Amino acid sequence: MSFSSSSSSSSSSPSPSPSTSTADPKADPRSLPQVLTYHDQTKHSFSNYARGPRGLDWANQPNPFRRYASAPLLSLLHLPAGDRPQGQPSSLVDAPAPAPPPPSYSSLFRSLPPPQPISNTAVSQLFYDSLALSAWKTAGSSTWSLRVNPSSGNLHPTEAYLIAPGVESLSGSGFVAHYAPKEHSLEVRAELPSGFLPKFFPANSFLVGLSSIFWREAWKYGERAFRYCNHDVGHAIAAVAMAAAGLGWDVKLLDGLSHEDLKRLMGLHIFPEFEIPPRPVKGKMVDIEFEHPDCVLVVFPRGIGEFNVNYRELSSALSEFPGLEWKGKPNVLSKEHICWDIIHRTAEAAKKPLTAGDRFSIDPFCESESHSENSYKGFSIREVVRKRRSAVDMDGVTAIDRATFYQILLHCVPSGSGNGGKQKKQLALPYRVLSWDAEVHAALFVHRVTGLPKGLYFLVRNEDHFEKLKKATRPDFEWLKPEGCPSSLPLYRLARGDCQELAKQLSCHQDIASDGCFSLGMVAHFQPVLSDKGPWMYPRLFWETGVLGQILYLEAHAVGISATGIGCFFDDPVHELLGLRGSTFQSLYHFTVGGPVLDKRIMSLPAYPGPKIDA
Repeated sequence: MSFSSSSSSSSSSPSPSPSTSTADPKADPRSLPQVLTYHDQTKHSFSNYARGPRGLDWANQPNPFRRYASAPLLSLLHLPAGDRPQGQPSSLVDAPAPAPPPPSYSSLFRSLPPPQPISNTAVSQLFYDSLALSAWKTAGSSTWSLRVNPSSGNLHPTEAYLIAPGVESLSGSGFVAHYAPKEHSLEVRAELPSGFLPKFFPANSFLVGLSSIFWREAWKYGERAFRYCNHDVGHAIAAVAMAAAGLGWDVKLLDGLSHEDLKRLMGLHIFPEFEIPPRPVKGKMVDIEFEHPDCVLVVFPRGIGEFNVNYRELSSALSEFPGLEWKGKPNVLSKEHICWDIIHRTAEAAKKPLTAGDRFSIDPFCESESHSENSYKGFSIREVVRKRRSAVDMDGVTAIDRATFYQILLHCVPSGSGNGGKQKKQLALPYRVLSWDAEVHAALFVHRVTGLPKGLYFLVRNEDHFEKLKKATRPDFEWLKPEGCPSSLPLYRLARGDCQELAKQLSCHQDIASDGCFSLGMVAHFQPVLSDKGPWMYPRLFWETGVLGQILYLEAHAVGISATGIGCFFDDPVHELLGLRGSTFQSLYHFTVGGPVLDKRIMSLPAYPGPKIDA
């Protein structure tokens, strides 16, 4: 087949607080058209990019660290691999018990270790291995930080909250706290009502909330920022799930709650309602720095079995949270701002209502199939997550063998092995955190995989979609299983041929898409999902791509190479290449995996310098 693609272009007021009754997710007929309009308007094409700033306003670059002034600060422990916890009391009597050594990265896909009790050490480790700083970088007069969880442009719009019972040597009572990554500390925002968590959740469980500051991303990327914020939410969800797995904890999205419920739970009701202007405007708009509540995860000991969550009663309890004593005033991030109004109109349209009838279910853990365990370098989970970096360039030389390629993809399918059925339900780590069946697939451009012909391949992550995908794509595609592919891996070759230049062209002419071992576009089952479940699934599809992207990051580092997420790509030319018409399937995220090029001009510094380290 000859690879080719031609140019193609496409081009409210705040909602009331829902009651505790079950809301119809499709009640407002304007919501779905708004989401679809946003998606089309923010597509890049060969002839036109989505609207964004003309150059970067460095004087107003948002502060990457949200802080709540005057909120009590609880310092967490620093737990580098193999070391005794840092930042703890020097007295052996006062020191917490040392953490057990972290399990190997690859072992977590087979089984989780015994669960650790909730403690200062364990909570510290969870955040240290998921949302903390991973390093500082310096070049010339510039210094910037990196984090464990990836972010487009290193902008980090995602904020995190801990909602926990009393934790020994941390807090004597239940609390809601904002996580401050620069200090690796918790800012206590409020004390929980007595008995709140035990009433709704099992013993030794707690909640982690995630929110987004749209302005941080929009400062650089303009209208497309809503997409990228939700990629980052997905990265953070997977980062928490993987770090929790290392502690023997399971994680599940608590997805029956409404947008308003999440706002109250995290104390985000303190932000003034942002009045959306009728068009993009520039000026001083501090209210645009509000935090949009995205989701909340329940973290609990593995093997606990089924437990029920009464969403109606939980929502009713959360309606009282605005009456708690909320502490701390959020810092201002920029002096001036630009409001891309379509971001905020779409966020309003995609707000999730309370779905009190939803059943909270915990599926049995499914291990992932092992095809080439020797591909991994023996790193612990902490070494992999804390040393993960986004490659800036790929070397165009590094290759991986076919067995390693298949092993990576086996950790990209949602159901794992041993479930006795098709890939569909999200049962394996970390996809089990999500509450819906897999909706995201991957079109792969294979460049440098020894033993595998160059060409275009397709990973079907929900096999119920196979016939629909085959019918929707080009009729001359082969749809053949490649040589040596494990029988349980739904990978198909569509066409042979060198697609390096094509991959580069489709990813906004970026060399990094062609210079790796392989790159890919994540293709989501799109409009049917939004029409069936509601427009609130729109951000969730991006979350799923972020979860998959996080595993690609970790897998690459675990086998000794690197990876990078690519948010800039030409949407409809990708669809044209695959033969996709209409909006049944849409490309939402691109990725590349390969050998990184290190920039020797950049110096690395420790994330949290100790007393003997001069940063």
